[in-house]
Amino acid sequence: MRKFDYTFLKKISVPADIMNSATSIYEMKAKAELRRSDFAEVFSAMESVAKIQSVKSSNAIEGIITTDKRIRDIVNKSTAPQGHNELEIAGYRDALDLIHGSYSEIPFSEKSILELHRILLQPSGDDLAGRYKTEDNFIIETDREGVRSVRFTTVPASETAFAMEQLILAYHAAYSDAEINPLMLIPCVILDLLCIHPFRDGNGRMSRLLSLLLMYKSGFNAGKYVSIEEQINTYKNYYYTSLQKSSERWHENDNDYFPFIDNFLFNLKMSYFELDSRFASLKDRKITKKQRIEELVTGSLLPVSKREICEKLPDISVTTVEAELARLLKSGRIEKIGNGRGTVYRSCR
Repeated sequence: MRKFDYTFLKKISVPADIMNSATSIYEMKAKAELRRSDFAEVFSAMESVAKIQSVKSSNAIEGIITTDKRIRDIVNKSTAPQGHNELEIAGYRDALDLIHGSYSEIPFSEKSILELHRILLQPSGDDLAGRYKTEDNFIIETDREGVRSVRFTTVPASETAFAMEQLILAYHAAYSDAEINPLMLIPCVILDLLCIHPFRDGNGRMSRLLSLLLMYKSGFNAGKYVSIEEQINTYKNYYYTSLQKSSERWHENDNDYFPFIDNFLFNLKMSYFELDSRFASLKDRKITKKQRIEELVTGSLLPVSKREICEKLPDISVTTVEAELARLLKSGRIEKIGNGRGTVYRSCR
């Protein structure tokens, strides 16, 4: 039976590249905290954009999609969700809102985990929302020829509650140990959660929500201001490869956590880089939506499409983007290349 014990993190030799990533993250975290205290308005603006991108990306990883405008309106609660996909998107929005607003008051406990799962899946009518799986499940993969096979056998339903209890207790024992780095601990816990696969549905989304919760509780809150889920979605092949490598021999208590730790730190580091970049473009001035569109197009090394602009600026409506592109074309600041869906725009500099 799988054992949960993270004290090995005190003894194990950590690869140099992983230590370097962790050191960089601590440095960027300190810089971000100083800026947040002095530029609260800027960080508030970034938070509203990040929330839209997080909801979109975390659901997109699971194949749950709708239009960018619908996602923006659902996140901003200016429209009611329609259909199964949009109800699941609304569920992620609500769970994310709870974590963003109350993470310090949410313990890492079975009760909290089940409540977050209930919030996530209840809008879509899942009859097991807020409950562990009642039947065994498996991780299935499909090869290029369409042949399915079992990649990983998760913890049986009959053992799930006990496994989750042991996971939670092991986390708290390690979290209270000053010798264990939370940047090493959190990905180990999330990897184990994914291997347990405690729910019939929503395991991937829950892993990302709980990653944010544990990071925020340890002081790493970049995910409030830029979307870590977007980084995972952008580099999802890397994510799934690291997950597969770290889950090998998991049941035998002989798995290697480092591939997954490395991926976790990569996504967090990329998020802090993105936070730094966005802050640099917004500080010291009140930038309008039209200015943000213009700077995105004229500052890009490559031509950009209307869709790419809307993806990068999800808080700006398609109508505003179209109007600003028309104005910039008329003024000669930018030029249009191609027609139809293949149309892109670039600076005339």
